[in-house]
Amino acid sequence: MDRREWLLGVTALGALMASRVSADIPAMSPEVASGTRLPVGQRKFTSSAVEAVIKKTTKALKDPELARLFANCYPNTLDTTVETGTVDGQPDSFVITGDIKALWLRDSSAQVSPYLPLAAKDAGLKSLFQGLIRRHARCILIDPYANAYMHDPKAMTDLSWSQTDQTDMKPGVAERKWEIDSLCYPIRLAHGYLAATDDLSAFDDTWRAAMRTIVQTFRDQQRKDGDGPYKFNRTASEPTETLAHGYGWPTKVTGMIHSGFRPSDDACTYPYFIPGNAFAVVSLRQLAEMTEKTGLDADFKAECLALATEVESGMYTYGRMKDANGNDIWAYEVDGYGNALFMDDANVPSLLSLPFLGFCAKDDPLYLRTRAAVLSARNPYYYEGRVLRGVGSPHSGLNTIWPIALMIQALTSTDDAEIRACLVELKAAAAPRGFMNESVGKDDASLFTRSWFAWANSLFGELILTLINEKPGLLT
Repeated sequence: MDRREWLLGVTALGALMASRVSADIPAMSPEVASGTRLPVGQRKFTSSAVEAVIKKTTKALKDPELARLFANCYPNTLDTTVETGTVDGQPDSFVITGDIKALWLRDSSAQVSPYLPLAAKDAGLKSLFQGLIRRHARCILIDPYANAYMHDPKAMTDLSWSQTDQTDMKPGVAERKWEIDSLCYPIRLAHGYLAATDDLSAFDDTWRAAMRTIVQTFRDQQRKDGDGPYKFNRTASEPTETLAHGYGWPTKVTGMIHSGFRPSDDACTYPYFIPGNAFAVVSLRQLAEMTEKTGLDADFKAECLALATEVESGMYTYGRMKDANGNDIWAYEVDGYGNALFMDDANVPSLLSLPFLGFCAKDDPLYLRTRAAVLSARNPYYYEGRVLRGVGSPHSGLNTIWPIALMIQALTSTDDAEIRACLVELKAAAAPRGFMNESVGKDDASLFTRSWFAWANSLFGELILTLINEKPGLLT
């Protein structure tokens, strides 16, 4: 069974059902089966600061369903996915995605980010972040081209779908799909942690070496001098699981960074993935901002800023296309030769998420035109169904909408009516289970993939807390 089969096999009904479910991945997590949080004694990690936020926020929410969902979703990462310990006497944190027991650089960063504002006043959370920043650095030094890692850095992958991949698979790596965002998220997390706490304890020689490795990997994947060191093939039933010729389709040198795969873990059609490059621009500038405090030198700062400028220039030169009215919008992927793909995928980074990532303002005209196209029939993965309307992903099959996309739509909107509509749809998507899922059927919310998908739960918590702070009238 490959990964796509079991992703589509976690429902019991309908078009999303696959022929069988992997024996080592539960069809439904215990909490989703009951529609409530795990009992206190079964939780992986407890934070008094998080519990105080849950109590205060649920009291403020007048909608009982939103209050229930927040109480379930906001702590889900801590309740179910965190394992803490020590390595060489220092904090270590391993954060799984949920029903896949491996650490994704992307998911683990996004899962814990909503707790950043609490880290300065909660010693346990502070240690958790220190441990995850250190773990990320060690993972990157194992292999910067991997997207997912094993708990044991000496173990070979136990993920059935990646065991026969034709690539330079190293011990400690769970899956080796090169995705630009995999190296951006650890920078985003470290930057957010430093801003929230001013704590430098995790930024040691190992972390500094990992940051230099990130920048070198981005440089290598500009592919100015050949294809570079990364190559990947997989024998699979879906073309999105492998790369053409091992390197992806041909490109012209543009200054942008190649990505083998999207944040969905699906292969890129054209290797210049625009949302990933936008994320890299933001991350490189964040890394440059951190250099002085974290012991990285002025030359490295200059290199980060120069690379960010080069990538951004490539995006504006090669990464745009025309909408139906002949106006510029961002493409989703390009090859530098003039070929471009327009679509959007619910996974972040996405075109919809550009302001959320910090690449542009919510009212940026180029973004607004792109956003309008994303939320329309121009995007082949935008659906309007009897229950939900929003952006889905080819990763989860046709006619499925991702709650993450609805959350990003709300977080990037300036329209109160649009935000309210997103909240209504999120409640409908989660109503049958009391938690957020990877994807939900557009016509039937009882159809879903991944009952235990902590990233979606964490982002819902972040959405509610953002609205409480910025637009309380929509919730209270």
